[in-house]
Amino acid sequence: MSLTLTRPAAAAPTASHQDAGDLGEFGYQQQLHRNLGRFASFAAGFSFVSILTTIFQLFGLGFGFGGPGFFWTWVVVFAGQFTVALNFAELAARYPISGAIYQWSRRMGGEVVGWFAGWFMILAQMVTAAAAAIALQVVLPAVWSGFQIIGDDPSLTSSSGAANAVLLGSVLLVLTTIINSIGVNWMSRINSIGVTCEIVGVVAVIGMFFTHAVRGPQVVLDTGVPGASPGYGWAWIVSGLMAAYVMVGFGSAGELAEETRNPRRVAPRTIRLALSVSAIGGGLMILGALMAAPSLTDGRLAAEGLPYVLGAILSSPWGTLLLVDVAIAVFICTLAIQTAASRLIFSMARDERLPASKVLSHVNARTGTPIAPAVLIGMVCIGILAVNMGNSAIFATLSSVCIVLIYLAYLMVTVPLLLRRLRGGPYDAAATDADGNPLFSLGRWGLPVNVLAVTYGLLMVVNLSWPRTEIFDPDGTMPLLQWSAPLTVVAVVALGALCFPRRAAHPNPVTIGARA
Repeated sequence: MSLTLTRPAAAAPTASHQDAGDLGEFGYQQQLHRNLGRFASFAAGFSFVSILTTIFQLFGLGFGFGGPGFFWTWVVVFAGQFTVALNFAELAARYPISGAIYQWSRRMGGEVVGWFAGWFMILAQMVTAAAAAIALQVVLPAVWSGFQIIGDDPSLTSSSGAANAVLLGSVLLVLTTIINSIGVNWMSRINSIGVTCEIVGVVAVIGMFFTHAVRGPQVVLDTGVPGASPGYGWAWIVSGLMAAYVMVGFGSAGELAEETRNPRRVAPRTIRLALSVSAIGGGLMILGALMAAPSLTDGRLAAEGLPYVLGAILSSPWGTLLLVDVAIAVFICTLAIQTAASRLIFSMARDERLPASKVLSHVNARTGTPIAPAVLIGMVCIGILAVNMGNSAIFATLSSVCIVLIYLAYLMVTVPLLLRRLRGGPYDAAATDADGNPLFSLGRWGLPVNVLAVTYGLLMVVNLSWPRTEIFDPDGTMPLLQWSAPLTVVAVVALGALCFPRRAAHPNPVTIGARA
């Protein structure tokens, strides 16, 4: 049975009214304020990936294992993730609903699949937000020593550095929680300004690298020092974890669909654009760093990453300015992750799938935002940050494992979607957006692209979860940590089974019509 909406015939509906009516076809009322345009939607995905933050943090990981040749893992991961993004874009056009991963998997695979996809993403996004916030410790004390409030050793692995990281990260999370609570307009303005600053910073970094190059682009054909048995191939695969860690979160435009004007048209574009721009900018940053590094063999590039290269070619004022830009990128990255997570919690609570659903699904009438999810995420993230103060190795392991949960959540969208395609579905080819334009569709390429997305996702989950001591227990002090990925997944599934709501979801997507 489809839900039929009637509109007054006296005047043509505005675009915003069309979007609200469109949402009503899924059984939901328009509660969130629909104020986001194309750039704000793009900024949500781009800032979640935040290449200036993540490559700044993780370059040494990739280079340390694969040498200059690790550059090609960036290309491979982008190609795989782009097949996922194409499938997400199709779904975003047909299901423009907050809580995108949960909603898409729910409608493709059923209530159990949808709930676990949302469960995985909630936990992963909370840990990811905490990991992004802690990156301030890497940047701010280098900008000004006064930011090292606790002790005098800024290293994340030192006791004073870890404690200061928790302090700075907590202040950041308080700020992002306030911004997420006062309205999507403030969030989008700050995010858009921050993304503009980050793009300028990325372009500036790339320009400085290429103008200070000491070797040619053929450096990416150099494998460096071969890895241990079974040889370089294994080391190269491990180095790909750097790209896998970075290129996630590009679907955030889908999370903000109910706050975006004409989301059926805008969200699919910005999902693809956010990933593509991030991949191009990140690839050029990696290539430029390899070309401009003073040395590829002294060990400093693996140990220090991009700061080593930047410090060698920048004078102090310009280097400080760039660090400020990185701090801005950290800020908007944390803000974007918290925003996406809050909309996911709101969406699941609105369907009565979480404890305290009534509180978590409440939307403040004045700000048009769900305040309770933002506050909850901020508090949990600060608690997660405290783990780093007790044991930085465990915090680093948590940050790695949460990426596995994100890839599993992605699979819980692409696998059910593939099964639907094999049965001849799932879309109405004549569907249009609010302006009457045909929705984004892969057409006859849908099946092969979907197969590639599932294959890539399965391989990446295995690669991310493989019990490697060099990733999960680099100090060799806690051997059990190398099994942390599979053990954590089992624990999360078991806890999820205990928390799974026994009551039926509301509304039931089977009884609600949609132009899908």
